[in-house]
Amino acid sequence: MANVISDETIEYVGILSKLKLNEEQKEQAKKDLAQMLDYIDELGEVDTEGVEPMTHIHPEVNCFREDVVTNGDDHEAILKNAPEEKDSAFVVPRTFD
Repeated sequence: MANVISDETIEYVGILSKLKLNEEQKEQAKKDLAQMLDYIDELGEVDTEGVEPMTHIHPEVNCFREDVVTNGDDHEAILKNAPEEKDSAFVVPRTFD
């Protein structure tokens, strides 16, 4: 089924996408959109009888690990890296008055 894209449709898509296309680009866009729609029509002809609908090609399984704290409280070790420390916090240069 040959899909025909009108000049008005290309103008409208250009406006929506904020593209300024010259005439050559508009003709190419018309061909490209028609090819895309033809391909979608082909997909509609595929026999999907007996195929279960799915949202992903892999089975849906939670593959995330448990959120476990592994580094513990290294507060003292971290503060040893500070050039200057006050009241258990880093001292940094003042950025505003």
